This record gives sequence, C-alpha cells and structure tokens, in this order.
Amino acid sequence: MLDSVIRASAPGSIMLMGEHSVLFGERALACAVDKHIYVTLTPRDDRVVNIDSSLADYSADLDDLKVEAKLSFVLAVIEQHLDDLHKGFDLKIEAGFGHTLGLGSSAAVTVATTAALDAYCQQASDSYELFRKALATVHKVQGRGSGTDLAASVFGASVGYTVNPCQIEPLGQVPQLSLYYVGYKTTTPEVLRQVEQHTKTLPELYQKLYWLMGQCTFDAEAALAKQDWQALGQCMNVYQGLMDALGVNDLALSDLVYRLRQSSKIYGAKISGSGLGDCVLALGSDPELALEYQEIPVSLSPQGVNVEIY
Repeated sequence: MLDSVIRASAPGSIMLMGEHSVLFGERALACAVDKHIYVTLTPRDDRVVNIDSSLADYSADLDDLKVEAKLSFVLAVIEQHLDDLHKGFDLKIEAGFGHTLGLGSSAAVTVATTAALDAYCQQASDSYELFRKALATVHKVQGRGSGTDLAASVFGASVGYTVNPCQIEPLGQVPQLSLYYVGYKTTTPEVLRQVEQHTKTLPELYQKLYWLMGQCTFDAEAALAKQDWQALGQCMNVYQGLMDALGVNDLALSDLVYRLRQSSKIYGAKISGSGLGDCVLALGSDPELALEYQEIPVSLSPQGVNVEIY
C-alpha cells in the first residue's frame, strides 16, 4: 500500500452527439468540461473506511462495508479493489458542480475514485485500463451505460467513442459552448426505461432511428475535424429532431432550443444528455440573449483525470 496522501481529480462532461444511439453501437461525441470532482485519500493504519461527501457521510470496516445508495459508485470502486486493500483510508470528495446538473458527475467521481485507489494499491493502470475499470463499476451499479462520459473524464478535451468494439479517439477543439439547465431532470435509467417501452411498439422503426442518429454523428465528427461550425451546428439541429422522434423531448426543452436558435450567434442547439429535462447545449454564445433558464458557464477541459501524490 502507498503510505502517502493521494489527490485525484476528474472533469465532468457533456454529450455533444450520440445520446441513446451509442447504446446500440453507434458513434458518440463528448467533451470534458472545466468543472471537476476532487477525491483526496488519506491512508489509515486500521481497516476503517471513512467517506466525507456532500451526498453522505460514511464509516465502515473494509470487512463489513455497508450499503449507502448515495455513495453507490464510490463503494462499488472500493469493492473492486478489496483484494488489494490491506488498510483503510479516509476519503474526502469535493465537487466543483452539483450532482443535479447533467455534467457526468457519477462518471467523474467513479473515474477519480478509481484513479485514487489504483494509486493507493500501487496498481499501474494506463488510461484505457482505468476506463475499463470505471466502466465495470458503472455497469455493476446501474446495469448499463455506454461509458461515453467516462471516456471524456479519463482522456479530457473532446473524444469520439464507440462501445463495441471499444474505440476512444481524441478529437479537435470546438468553439465556445453554451449550456442551459431547464430546472429539472429525469434520471437516465428512467428515461432509458421509457424509451425501451416506446421501442417495443415499433422496433424496426426505432432501429432505423438509431442508425440515422449514428449517421448524423459521423457527419458531425467530420465537420468537427474540418472546424466547419455551420455544418456541425446543422448536425446538432438534425440530431435534436431525432431526439424528439425518440420521445425524449418536452415543452421546456423545445422552448429553450428554439429560442437559442433565434440568435445568429448560435450555430445549433440540442438536448445534451438523455433528455426529458436536464440541459440544452448550444454551439456558440450570445450574451445578449435574455432567457429565464439557468446558464451554466462551461469551457473545455484539455486534461482528463489527474493524480497527485504528497
């Protein structure tokens, strides 16, 4: 075991393109943002684990870990490392953004905690192995998940991602992004459950819909490579229409999307995330827009997960 204080950080993320369809083998694009989760691990001489988090305070023995739903991702990471954990530790989790916002907080805390425990157990993990471990944790906790947000948190900047076969590719920068929160969100598992119910009624049609989403994402990736922001914005607008067809749009999201598109300074706007609430992402920025929705200042984070040892 490493007898040093370990501080790991991982950026949050936003989905640029590929929501829902990535679960069906299509391409996804995501960006790491400059809002981070920080995990500080202090070694102990006994087998006690203490967790200090805004979500919950926790204390247990490594030989008898208690269930705490609010810390499910963190505890799943600890369980993943149990065979190599000979001593306990104090874990302090600090968030640079609220968990109610759709900025991949669960992915970021999973990545940061995994990186911290890898260092504590002196496990040498490259970025791809760290991603694999974090994805296994997410699947254990919630049963499914594409891993797109994990890829952005691990690698930073912007990434192109495909589930199977797993492909993670760094992409170019994007111009200024604007992000707005509509004031409420539906959990991703609940949105996926509703979409799954819709899919059962017209399976062949929905399969084609996912394919169209994939084609739109490939066109968006090509536009990103060329830094053709007009084309990228158009792809975002088309993808928004496909999200609407999927059944994850609603009145507030539509209102926000179309009001953003009225600005000549906005290239495109779409839902960011699973939908039925949460956030809308715009390509470009217009400070003169008067919107009653909460704007979340974001910029790209060039660096992904980072570990410091003291």
